[in-house]
Amino acid sequence: MEAGVDIGSSRTTALHQPRQDRSASPYPPSAAGTESGPCDLVTVPARQGLEAVDILRLRDGVGPVLHDGDCDTLGFLVPPGTAAAWDMPGSACTQTYGRGLRTGAPDDIAEPPVTGTGWLVAPDAAFTSATDPVVLRAALGEAARTIEAVDRCR
Repeated sequence: MEAGVDIGSSRTTALHQPRQDRSASPYPPSAAGTESGPCDLVTVPARQGLEAVDILRLRDGVGPVLHDGDCDTLGFLVPPGTAAAWDMPGSACTQTYGRGLRTGAPDDIAEPPVTGTGWLVAPDAAFTSATDPVVLRAALGEAARTIEAVDRCR
């Protein structure tokens, strides 16, 4: 059993771990809230992003997630200010400066805010209005390790 997944049977089990202390977060205090307003966008390859979405759905909840038209990348809406401290290899975080990408009530952002994209997790189906960057970083790391383990088994 590796990384909480029993690959010897047909059942997958998720390890539910307590939340980490977020007091040492490198993200600005405004990034911790989910108030309505402009947001940043973390983009990742689709395979890693899909794993992370599953992890987030099982644990702390996921905010709205976009997919590009070719389904090559996923974009997680994160609170404003996240891009200033984001440094995770294999991903990018873009400041939007309020240009079309906003967190808030589902009615405010029902249509995908970027041309050529669609919702993987629409705002009205999301657990939060933006994914917490600390939680997202942990989920992306776990997703990368899961993918690596699966690829080694092939």
